[in-house]
Amino acid sequence: MSTAPNIRLENLAVGYGGNPVVSDLNIEFPSGKLSMVVGGSGCGKSTLIKHILQLQPPISGKIFVGGHDVCTMSKRKNHCIRLRTGVLFQDGALLGSLRLKDNVALPLREHTRLKEEQILHIVQDRLNMVGLGHALELYPNELSGGMRKRAGLARALVMDPQVLFCDEPTSGLDPVMSAELDQLLLEMMRHFDMTMVVVSHDLASMRGLADFVVILGEGTSLYQGTIEDLEETEDPYLRRFLDRVAEERTAPRLTLPPLDPSMMKLNCNKILGEKETARKGGQC
Repeated sequence: MSTAPNIRLENLAVGYGGNPVVSDLNIEFPSGKLSMVVGGSGCGKSTLIKHILQLQPPISGKIFVGGHDVCTMSKRKNHCIRLRTGVLFQDGALLGSLRLKDNVALPLREHTRLKEEQILHIVQDRLNMVGLGHALELYPNELSGGMRKRAGLARALVMDPQVLFCDEPTSGLDPVMSAELDQLLLEMMRHFDMTMVVVSHDLASMRGLADFVVILGEGTSLYQGTIEDLEETEDPYLRRFLDRVAEERTAPRLTLPPLDPSMMKLNCNKILGEKETARKGGQC
């Protein structure tokens, strides 16, 4: 049985400037499982994670991590919760002025009494784990997008967190690298006793990773449960999302005609020796 904490949201509303992005959230992310928060762009996935991490105060409601109400506890207690939490940000969020080994070592140097030799040993171990043991001396701008993601994961894991949040871990990656990162997350779940919450809009990742799924949309939670039950849903919104079907439009997307070439400062047709032709849709 897992000793990692669960995460429970009660009547939660989150947003900015008092304007809710998502509300009426009553969700429990199970202990020791990999949960995924999915939904369309702009539905509030990352906003929800920011509020669970206490980077933003909620508009209303409560957030419990392992039974602790993080919205009302003291700063000192909240700091302890954060020390037990790892975060993989969308682009890794590495510090550009530091070498990879120093990026990963930063939490250990900041929050532990370990000697430098011990710190570097842990850093090497975590970077080996994500396949970057050869890249200790490199700077972030010398890494590919996939390498930065894996480096961010190594740093998120360096304090042996009980809870790990991953914000869009496969965004911007090619299909092969996305599959490799998914596999790496599964390996982390087998290696560490932790509760993992992954934010994504990647359906392949959801189907391959999730023990528990939350789908956000229309300003609230539209589904929470297992992937098996989700695949059986007949809800129109959820089916469009799962089947990648665009919503039908009655109005055209493009309403303006092309630019009139005579309005250009440079007559490219004349310079390139091309015949001037009228484009479809008229001109403006």
